[in-house]
Amino acid sequence: MRPTIAESSENFCRKHWVELGEYISRTSRLNPVNPLYILVMDVETSANPSHKWKCEQDATRAAWLYKSELLSKYETRKAVVLQMDLRESIVDQQRSLISLYKAPKVEWAGPVSCKLEGDVAVGEGVKRFFFSKAVSLVQSGLHLNFGNTDLTRLFDGEPEHLTPSTSQTLLEMNLLCLILGRIMGHSFIHGGPCVSGISPAIIHVLFGGSPETATVQIEDCPDIDIRSTIQLLDGTAELTELERRNVLELALAWDLPGVTQTNRKWLYERLLFHAVITRTSRQVKQLRKGLKETMVWPLLTERSDIIPLFLSRESETAPCCESILERIVWPATEDEAEEEEECSLEDKCRVAGYLRSFIENASCAQRKALIKFWTGWEVLPREMTVEVVNSTLPKSSTCFEVLRLPAHYCTYESFLMDIEVCLNSTDSGFGLV
Repeated sequence: MRPTIAESSENFCRKHWVELGEYISRTSRLNPVNPLYILVMDVETSANPSHKWKCEQDATRAAWLYKSELLSKYETRKAVVLQMDLRESIVDQQRSLISLYKAPKVEWAGPVSCKLEGDVAVGEGVKRFFFSKAVSLVQSGLHLNFGNTDLTRLFDGEPEHLTPSTSQTLLEMNLLCLILGRIMGHSFIHGGPCVSGISPAIIHVLFGGSPETATVQIEDCPDIDIRSTIQLLDGTAELTELERRNVLELALAWDLPGVTQTNRKWLYERLLFHAVITRTSRQVKQLRKGLKETMVWPLLTERSDIIPLFLSRESETAPCCESILERIVWPATEDEAEEEEECSLEDKCRVAGYLRSFIENASCAQRKALIKFWTGWEVLPREMTVEVVNSTLPKSSTCFEVLRLPAHYCTYESFLMDIEVCLNSTDSGFGLV
């Protein structure tokens, strides 16, 4: 049977598109900005939505495109069930979270179903509470006694220089860093808060950079005793006998030679490298594995400009007061208010002014706590609504991002006292506090 005119045209076009593609492939090696190559890539990108996040210039939007596509792809899969009993102690609540993220072969991009026992709260706010709680566990540590302390930190060190804990007890729990990676990736995929303040050297190695090219700073060494010993080698001052002995003991413990006149700078760098990179290599490997399981890995490796959004600096996690104020939908004015509303315009203006004053004078920790109380987690939404109502204490409807403030406050001091009490209740009470 002879082909129809349409079939012949289709074969002709297919043949020449293949030839054009081969030509572009050859010439693009010599001329990366070949306009024909760019044209074909634009056609492919528009035809295949899965490539849009790769070509999007804005990192925030690229991350949103990737997450939206991934969640849409898995929206019909088995739901990930997060369950917690608020009537239990903090230790038991954290054990529940660890057990949830310890489960193998979970499709973390699937829909999330949250069950909060001991509280009447339901809806989107409950999901935000879970992710905030989980990331707080990673950031602040476990209230489990593994030694001589009631708080076991999972990352050690000072802000902007945090490194995975080298505790021998935690190292024996092989799955722990894997669980941390799952929590971090799972929260990011679903738009939740992220871990902040991790050392740039650890981030460099975590995402495939060569350990030898990592820029390690003395602040990255969390152990103060080890840091003090290493710092003895920084400079040219003559070492005392005791200082030489301390350096030698540390060097021999890590299979390195003692200090001499010629190897002082080299030994300083090798000791610092071992203290920060070598001692955390197992933990970093497990973190990487956990991130890969949540399917966030392709985004972070192909778009390195998104890594600062995923692991941000501590100073960038708390939004400034201007960012909060510009997103607030303030109470309606007298002309816009409904006639049946009980609160007067004077009450609304006075209480709204107290809130503005609190935001403008709040510390970073207080601003983060306010957003968490208001919305359920520390992520700043596009809009947050304020209502002035007749009630006893400030309340929040986290699902709808509505903060309801009592109209009875006549002084800023009384308002401040109650709002601080409420901000400290986000872990012990949820929903409408």
